Amino acid sequence: MIDGWFFIHPALFIIKAKFVSINLKNLSVGDLAKIVGFEQAGKPYRKRLLAMGLTPGTEFSITRFAPMGDPVEIKLRGFSLTLRKDEANILMIEKL
Repeated sequence: MIDGWFFIHPALFIIKAKFVSINLKNLSVGDLAKIVGFEQAGKPYRKRLLAMGLTPGTEFSITRFAPMGDPVEIKLRGFSLTLRKDEANILMIEKL
């Protein structure tokens, strides 16, 4: 797990909001999660994932995993999306 910090600057105050980023493989079928960002190493996939609707703040649920764990199917924004391990590993998510 990766610990992260967001800094929000409303007016003159700095508010720290802690989140714990986990990987999709740490979730179970039916779990709800929210995308909080992307790993730095995932530059090649980032643009593609954004085009598919995987933007920070988007909530989704795990629909199913393939028998060997690759790919994983998620449901978001009213449609189902299948992601390969390489694509799923660059997502920084927070379990809801």
